[in-house]
Amino acid sequence: MSASPILITGGAQRLGRHCAERLVQDGHPVIVSYRRERAELDSMRQRGIVTLQADFSSEAGILDFIERLKGQTNALRAIVHNASDWAPDSLDSDAGANFERLFRVHMLAPYLINLHAKSLLDACSEPQRDIIHMTDYVVQKGSKKHAAYAATKAGLDNLTLSFAAQYAPGIQVNAIAPALIMLNEQDDEAYAAKARAKSLMDMVPGPGVIYQSLRYLLDNRYVTGTVMAVDGGRHLR
Repeated sequence: MSASPILITGGAQRLGRHCAERLVQDGHPVIVSYRRERAELDSMRQRGIVTLQADFSSEAGILDFIERLKGQTNALRAIVHNASDWAPDSLDSDAGANFERLFRVHMLAPYLINLHAKSLLDACSEPQRDIIHMTDYVVQKGSKKHAAYAATKAGLDNLTLSFAAQYAPGIQVNAIAPALIMLNEQDDEAYAAKARAKSLMDMVPGPGVIYQSLRYLLDNRYVTGTVMAVDGGRHLR
């Protein structure tokens, strides 16, 4: 019997792509959602990763994705909610629309997928099934420039507790809360030094630490309702 795939939303770039490719390398079938077509997707498809376009900016788009997901597979081993939008606060007439979009991406999409795709997790024959929410270190302290982002990630953090209680013991629900994990290509050394100084570990670790955290949760049968901080001790600064 073939293994059930792992779904990673927002899996076309950066942390999502790294985890998807590492999972495939380790022998797991993977499905990723992506917002728009990009060159990296061709490489992922060549590795055997299934790609499904998704628009999480509307409820209709979320529900459409769920229906197409069910047409792609009859079971899931895990769902990793990685789709995210690092949008700054808007100070003009778009402020409300900005908040609503972040709410749909960070909260409504995971909420509806967890509800409507539970049947896919239930259909998995493997002994462990998981839902993993990717939240953020900023949930602990808020943000001066990304208040809507921080608030909606905090909502996702809380959904971890609710779904863990609701779905136990058959499905484990946890969260990973990273601080800065990797730099962008345009970041200069001054920015990198400032980023490193924010954590006790004095480093920008790269995406491998997120994959290690993901594997821990996927491999541990006795963890649910937890938020795993991956912040290099930043909370102690």
